[in-house]
Amino acid sequence: MDGQVFLAYDYPLLSVFWSLLWFFLWIMWFILLFRIVTDIFRDDELGGWTKAGWMVFVIVLPFVGVLVYVIARGKGMGRREHAHARARQEEIDDYIRKTAGGGHGRSGSVDELARLSEIRARGDITDEEFRRAKELVLSGSGPAGREEAR
Repeated sequence: MDGQVFLAYDYPLLSVFWSLLWFFLWIMWFILLFRIVTDIFRDDELGGWTKAGWMVFVIVLPFVGVLVYVIARGKGMGRREHAHARARQEEIDDYIRKTAGGGHGRSGSVDELARLSEIRARGDITDEEFRRAKELVLSGSGPAGREEAR
């Protein structure tokens, strides 16, 4: 046993905190760097050469490049991220509406049935006429069903 044995008390508590701080800052630096690179490529207003220039600036002089980018285009980063998130949410909502069958035809059928119910409540049509009209709407042959077929 010629080798030295290092025990936990050989590494002071303040050094542990200092190491954790540097590790945290290192992780935050990479998160910021990846967000900036993503923002550079996401921005449609920038041309190809401008994107390439920002990338070179951020890679060659990382600290200065990131600092200048955040100062020059930091406010727009939040707007672009918000617009991107809103667009993704709208895509998801559209997909859910399509998949669940909540398209325009279905809401048209619901509107048509509500209108028929109001007409029956006013006494303009009989219960038998309401039943036949409801069957037409639900089968897709009524006015709402014709809208679906278009």
